[in-house]
Amino acid sequence: MSENGQEQSPPPGQPKEEHHEAPRSTRRKTVVVVGLGMVGIAFIEKLMKLDEKRREYDIIVIGEEPHLAYNRVGLTSFFQHRKVEDLYLNPASWYASMPEGSLSYHVNTLATDIDTTNKTVSTSSGNTVSYDVLVLATGSDAILPRHTPGYDAKGVFVYRTIEDLQKLIEFASTKKGTTGAVVGGGLLGLEAAKAMMDLEEFGKVKLIERNKWVLSRQLDSDAGSMVVEQVRNLGLDVLLSKRVGQINTDKDNNLTGVTFEDGETMECTCITFAIGIRSRDDLARKSGIECAKSGGIVVKPDLSTSVDNIYAIGECANWEDQTFGLIAPGIEMADVLAFNLTQAKAHRARKFARPDLSTKLKLLGVDVASYGDFFADRDGPKNLPTKRHGKKEGSGESTDRDIKALVYRDPFQHVYKKYLFTADGKHLIGGMMIGDTSDYVKLVPMVKSQKPLEVPPGELIVGASKGDDDTDDLPDDTQICSCHNVTKGGVSEVIKSGTCKSIGEVKSCTKAGTGCGGCMPLVQTIFNKTMASMGQEVKNHLCPHFEYSRADLFNIVYVKKLESFPEIMKHAGKDPSSGGCEVCKPALGSIFASLYNKHIMDPDRRGLQDTNDRFLGNLQRNGTFSVIPRMSGGEITPRKLIIIGTVAEKFGLYTKITGGQRIDMFGAKKQDLPKIWQELVDGGMESGHAYAKSLRTVKSCVGTTWCRFGIGDSVGMAVRLEERYKGIRSPHKFKGGVSGCVRECAEAQSKDFGLIATDKGFNIFVGGNGGATPRHCDLLAKDVLPDDVVPILDRFLSFYIRTADKLQRTARWIENLPGGIKYLKEVILDDKLGICADLEKQMEDLVGTFFCEWTEVLKSPERMKLFSQFANTDETVENVEKVTEREQQRPAHWPKDSITEDFRGTKWSALSWQPLAKVEQFLESQAGSSVAVNRGDTQLAIFKIKGQYYASQQMCPHKRAFLLSDGLIGDDTNADKLWVSCPVHKRNFELKGDNAGKCMNDESVNIATFPVEAREDGLVYVKLPPVEELDGVLATAKYKVKADNETNQFEAMDRKIKPMKGRKGINNSHLPNGIGMHGKAQEILAGGERGSGGIDW
Repeated sequence: MSENGQEQSPPPGQPKEEHHEAPRSTRRKTVVVVGLGMVGIAFIEKLMKLDEKRREYDIIVIGEEPHLAYNRVGLTSFFQHRKVEDLYLNPASWYASMPEGSLSYHVNTLATDIDTTNKTVSTSSGNTVSYDVLVLATGSDAILPRHTPGYDAKGVFVYRTIEDLQKLIEFASTKKGTTGAVVGGGLLGLEAAKAMMDLEEFGKVKLIERNKWVLSRQLDSDAGSMVVEQVRNLGLDVLLSKRVGQINTDKDNNLTGVTFEDGETMECTCITFAIGIRSRDDLARKSGIECAKSGGIVVKPDLSTSVDNIYAIGECANWEDQTFGLIAPGIEMADVLAFNLTQAKAHRARKFARPDLSTKLKLLGVDVASYGDFFADRDGPKNLPTKRHGKKEGSGESTDRDIKALVYRDPFQHVYKKYLFTADGKHLIGGMMIGDTSDYVKLVPMVKSQKPLEVPPGELIVGASKGDDDTDDLPDDTQICSCHNVTKGGVSEVIKSGTCKSIGEVKSCTKAGTGCGGCMPLVQTIFNKTMASMGQEVKNHLCPHFEYSRADLFNIVYVKKLESFPEIMKHAGKDPSSGGCEVCKPALGSIFASLYNKHIMDPDRRGLQDTNDRFLGNLQRNGTFSVIPRMSGGEITPRKLIIIGTVAEKFGLYTKITGGQRIDMFGAKKQDLPKIWQELVDGGMESGHAYAKSLRTVKSCVGTTWCRFGIGDSVGMAVRLEERYKGIRSPHKFKGGVSGCVRECAEAQSKDFGLIATDKGFNIFVGGNGGATPRHCDLLAKDVLPDDVVPILDRFLSFYIRTADKLQRTARWIENLPGGIKYLKEVILDDKLGICADLEKQMEDLVGTFFCEWTEVLKSPERMKLFSQFANTDETVENVEKVTEREQQRPAHWPKDSITEDFRGTKWSALSWQPLAKVEQFLESQAGSSVAVNRGDTQLAIFKIKGQYYASQQMCPHKRAFLLSDGLIGDDTNADKLWVSCPVHKRNFELKGDNAGKCMNDESVNIATFPVEAREDGLVYVKLPPVEELDGVLATAKYKVKADNETNQFEAMDRKIKPMKGRKGINNSHLPNGIGMHGKAQEILAGGERGSGGIDW
């Protein structure tokens, strides 16, 4: 700004030199900071914060670059957005918002001289700035090997500033398709390599490293070699053990390549050197301030220099003959100095101690971390923990300097962990990690504290990971952001104080996440958990149609007594007219069922159900369904076994015992489901709800019923619990288990709720599950009397149904509860919220509404009609061929590849209207309705939603599944989109507009769509090509999954072993005169020698 406040334009091609002066106060001291980099601005922020009440200082900062302080650690991101402002650590408005007189800044201004006697700093603009305290934060320069011939060629760059990057970008645009190179395989070198790859200008990028592996200052050879392997897989060509001897040029001094010291040559047009940095101490040297021979301004523990009132921090400072190129030590220096300038009058001054050089970064997509004394095994330990016993006389160090390493290497997942311990295994010294760095934030405090370990060393390296960053067990002084030395408590405090109400505000206020960004998942977790603990909302919307979570919607439906999809859309949806989507519909259907338990196939609820619930069976990969009748507690009578066997034999069903102690019958066609269930229900059975997000089973051992070790009646308890909770819908499926003693044969501790009998009753466990992320149960209550089990489980399940997220198992739900199992105990056992009576009543009301869903279907002719394969014919079609295996039939395996034919682009010769369905076959439902029809050998799907009809092929090309009509319909009214979601693997196909037929989440597949309309004659017409032409493109026979491509995956295994060891084949008997499986079954069914009256009981 000029003196009159007007902005002046710089000369053409010259950055503008700017001075932003604040009125000076004679009452306050002036702190002049030379250097507006990351450490300089960090010092300014900390000093102003600590000086906020005292107001002892005014600050003037002089920055050489034409930019405000920016994130040099995140420099690589500039290649994506090309906006300097996006890198600013604080916007220009932040500087302007400071209290009057407190902060002035000069940019594009070089400090040229320091007069230590008169305490002034001269600048390139001719100005002289007086100081009371001078802080040098001049940083460092990138090293350019000036001893190497050709170092000044056109095409040679360094990687340090925004200006460096701008020059590189401009140059690279003139060298498209050529080879670019980076010299230096350290942190900066890998960053530079990624930047050059991101430019997408060079045909190839090569990394040249003089050592045998990359990141040699942070990693050992094994870890570094693993990183080399991974970055090579990402397309970076890495040359190891190579030193550049000469840079080759043409007559115009253009870079043409390099010659290595071993004589080999390499062609390239561009080289970026990232071989290290050199402290910028020239200003201090010529001003008479002591500097080290190796470089850097010599500082004392209080960061003062050889001249009074002059301090140095960051990369320009040399502490104990060391300079530091990482941001974290510089931030620590800024902390110490700001504290001493403001607080040392009332507190003991701080000293800069040995810095933590721990780093955690993502380089070229590879997670890398090193912490503590990570080379202690190679170079010897620098600072062993002090032992209370066994000290050297007069020394605080341990007498045992041996270091032992634990190493874990997984070449398949590209994970490497090396943890270093004292010889006795009681202290963690340091380590390094590749691939999985999730434990970094927990290990660093262990090293810093030097406290004895509470667990054996092996548990640290092989212990099970929870998957996500967890912060509950981290103390408040744990460093979360190493770039800016931000602690967990620092983040939590600004949230609790109300200063920050969004993650963006947390980043702005604390600077966490504004450096390398590697701490952001942890910062986000702390933010979420802190907000939740305060009762503040952390947005967890169900889907784009609702600005509420699943738990929010449950409460809205519960309080307002909403009972239909239109009602919930009206009261809580963003668009009352929307038809929802495949995400929200099943969740809402589950909520309605959890509260009111009305039949899910009723007209106003059927359109909300996934295919499983829509047809009351588990959809299998060939479009058929599985049938599982309930067997409470795993108990079943011989007569019911006979009924199940007879039904399976009659309908050709594949049978298998499930892990939940039930019998599963596979291969039931949709149109056969009512007939199958008619026989099962006639035989006294009922739905097992294996298709629903509800109680599946309560598994049991035989307990005191038979077992000589049994303590409790596990079967009796399991039967009662399964009978109580059967049919109850929940956010996800849930399972139970009851074991009669501590031998735990029912595996109750791996269930959503589990009981283990004790001498005094039952121990109740909750929150376990198998699946992709297994979890052991937590103990909820001990020695519970049998009479008291049900009230506790009623409360637990009701609270879960009320508060869990969509499709959230009890394991994840408990992990995400504020306070976890401790909080759950307070709610369920201590009635902390005063809702236990309400939870019990909710469950009692729900239990009282039970009915067998299949029994009700069999009573309703209208519901029975919904199970036909096609709406326009009683004929049926097989979509997948069968294969006989072990005397049972299974569907042929899917082909490996999807069908990528351009169905939507098919050019038909002619189209004519064909009546294929009746209007009355479609429900008037805001959620939508659909049917399948057959014409010739082609299956089609017709949909109706909000009065409009749409038609498409029935086959999903992803896996040749003929069941698009069974998928859920979704819409986006803002974008005018409508789609159907395939029930097999959720491929979403658009149904309207110019993109009709496109798959929204898999570009490789698409479907054909057709015009459709309803007419006054009550029929629905689809505009189609002639039968032969349509069949030529979409015939079922053409895409039917066939068995002729079947291969035996166990062929090699079967040649080595005898697969039927101990058996004479499946059919045969071991007895000399045995008649085998088929013969014996036929004899029993026919009555055998006992006549034709059937089985003689």
